[in-house]
Amino acid sequence: MPRRFDNKEFKRVSRREILKLTPLVALGAFAIPPAQDYLLGRGVAFTDWVSDKLFRRGHLAPTYPDSALTPLDKFAFNSYDTNTPEIDPDWLLEVSGLVTRPGNYSLDDIRRLPKISQNTRHVCIEGWDLVANFAGARMSDFLNLIGADMNARFVYVECADDYYESLDMEAATHPQSLLCYEMYGKPLQAGHGAPLRWSLPTKIGYKSAKYLTSFKVTNVLTRRSYWGDQGYSTYADI
Repeated sequence: MPRRFDNKEFKRVSRREILKLTPLVALGAFAIPPAQDYLLGRGVAFTDWVSDKLFRRGHLAPTYPDSALTPLDKFAFNSYDTNTPEIDPDWLLEVSGLVTRPGNYSLDDIRRLPKISQNTRHVCIEGWDLVANFAGARMSDFLNLIGADMNARFVYVECADDYYESLDMEAATHPQSLLCYEMYGKPLQAGHGAPLRWSLPTKIGYKSAKYLTSFKVTNVLTRRSYWGDQGYSTYADI
């Protein structure tokens, strides 16, 4: 004889069955081409929203002893366009936006700031990672040098290879976020972003823009980041 459910039990059973079916419904939705881009886009947007809310400026990425370093020649060049973009011999970093001291800054200007050297893990979205030594100026020190509005929302950079990237201000002022000009105690090699790159151990590797040419403090982004505008996470927290 068929079992009868009262209303309360029926609702409980129905809810349980719906929860069981949810993954199947989601997978089915991903199988529908028009829904894929929408669902993936909404998922990435949600991830970025969570990253924005949960990022902790005082939470440090792990650091490692020199014995854990991957040899420099094992650190593969991984560039957006070319490992050797054309760099002006008289390179200057163009600073603009919400700053009291805009203008062009030389590498010597940046080198005069306190030098930070750190052994941190570089994590590539392609699935590989390694421990490397990066050295340079804290981005927070540079922001102070240029008189940045620390209440601004973003820092945005453009690069010699037409790459572009951005950081929210909290990530930019993280104590491990560097304007990097050295690796392994030597000036950056061309393939690693000479003369200046970002080193961001709290972020996936594609956030660490190389070959920097301009640096802007702003509240509005017309472009978020190269890969972010292709559908990847803009925050890319590790």
